[in-house]
Amino acid sequence: MPELDGVHHVALTVTDLAASRAWYERLFDAQVMWEENGDGHGFVALFVPPFVIGLHTHDKTPDGDYFAESRVGLDHASFGVPDRKALDAWAAHLDELAIAHSPITEAPYGTVLVFRDPDNIQLEFYALPG
Repeated sequence: MPELDGVHHVALTVTDLAASRAWYERLFDAQVMWEENGDGHGFVALFVPPFVIGLHTHDKTPDGDYFAESRVGLDHASFGVPDRKALDAWAAHLDELAIAHSPITEAPYGTVLVFRDPDNIQLEFYALPG
């Protein structure tokens, strides 16, 4: 099998590019790599080492549209962290930013902290078991 070298980027469609940009910048202390606007599409790439989060808006997105993991497409995006201690630190950071989140949950497949962005996209921080 050909080799992979991790995840380069996650691209998400959002309803309000400015609001989502500010939210993700604040959450991750992200740096803007580039922006584009025109022809019914807006885009910003945010560097969140070691990867990129791309935020897109499209004029064709219906008014009132929202994310639901029960629809075909993305279920959620998960960001790996080294261990439970890192999950505790992320929970404290989310609390400081007044971002609602689940309790940290331990399961046979790992330990997880779940939260949602302004468009209701489910995100999580995840630590492998062990």
